[in-house]
Amino acid sequence: MSRQQSDHYQESLVLNGDNDLDEPPLYKVLMHNDDYTSMEFVIAILEQIFQKNHEEATRIMFNIHEQGIGVAGVYTKDICETKIAVVHDLARSNEFPLRCSVEKA
Repeated sequence: MSRQQSDHYQESLVLNGDNDLDEPPLYKVLMHNDDYTSMEFVIAILEQIFQKNHEEATRIMFNIHEQGIGVAGVYTKDICETKIAVVHDLARSNEFPLRCSVEKA
């Protein structure tokens, strides 16, 4: 294939949209309220695992406390599942029953 044919083929691919990629679906990590997990621990998890600043982590924690559930973050499904596993491991190792779940965004 000549250089001119190759350039025309590449332009054709771009113009025809053959390089379009679908964005992966997003999911929400939901944190559930319980009567035993400390507010400080929930804030620390939101800051460390979900990269929230202190103000946002505190707001989410109060929402979880008052509403019974709150959104910790929105990610692809694999990332949600990984973050939930880390949260559950940290909660268990600190003897807290904190639970998270995943829901389609």
